[in-house]
Amino acid sequence: MLLSEAWELYFADKTIERYSPATLKGYKVQMRLLIRHFGDIELDEITLLSLKNYLVEKGGHLKPSSLGMRIRFIRAFFRWATDEGHCKSNPARKLREPRLPSRVPKALSEEDTEMLREGCETPLEHALIEFLYTTGCRIGEVYRLDKSAINWDNRSCIVLGKGNKEREVFFNTKCYIWLKKYIEQRTDDDEALFVTERKPHRMSIAQIRYIVKRVAVQAEVESNVYPHKLRHSYATHLLNNGAPMEGIQTLLGHQKMETTLLYTHLSGPKRKEIYRRYF
Repeated sequence: MLLSEAWELYFADKTIERYSPATLKGYKVQMRLLIRHFGDIELDEITLLSLKNYLVEKGGHLKPSSLGMRIRFIRAFFRWATDEGHCKSNPARKLREPRLPSRVPKALSEEDTEMLREGCETPLEHALIEFLYTTGCRIGEVYRLDKSAINWDNRSCIVLGKGNKEREVFFNTKCYIWLKKYIEQRTDDDEALFVTERKPHRMSIAQIRYIVKRVAVQAEVESNVYPHKLRHSYATHLLNNGAPMEGIQTLLGHQKMETTLLYTHLSGPKRKEIYRRYF
């Protein structure tokens, strides 16, 4: 079977399995690169050595995380093709991802978080910053949210996370107040929870990032501020305030505890407190 024919079947299967549009778009890019390098050849003509040469030639300049993403796609595609009987053996079975450097995600201090809140000047800015910080949502989850998803009585909403998995997230009273003010002052009929300031329509991911950066400049917060850093801050502040790790894992929507451990780290004062209390 030709690469292009196998791709059409693979794409159809993953669409039926309800993979997200963003994931499918990424897969399409990876397959385009694969066909550009190999040509539209038979699957059985591709070997482990030719795949390694492709990754060295076309992926040598990539960051380890980006190269790892490319390898994961290739492994998943050829595992599927082998399982479906479209190729005799899996040439990607022995491909290994590069080791990633161990990094601790940085969180805003509680002081910087309050400065960021104080730097908001409009109901939109207040509502967006409060929602990102007090729910710990990913930017894509916020982008997809509609007004109808908000449960005002419970101060919660259902978001669609990675792998199209739903979870309930919660927000506090301050967020509730600013969301209400923001929605009540809007004059548009768009269903999206957050809309653009001019000619209102669903705010894009890039526009959400821009507003967060704008507020950070207004607040004169010196550290680099971006939406996912608010998610790190949410998790870290929960942990520092005594929340159990299992609860944080559920609130963040992580499948594995290892992922939660990467997102959360104790501040210096908290570590000192634990040391003095238990040692």
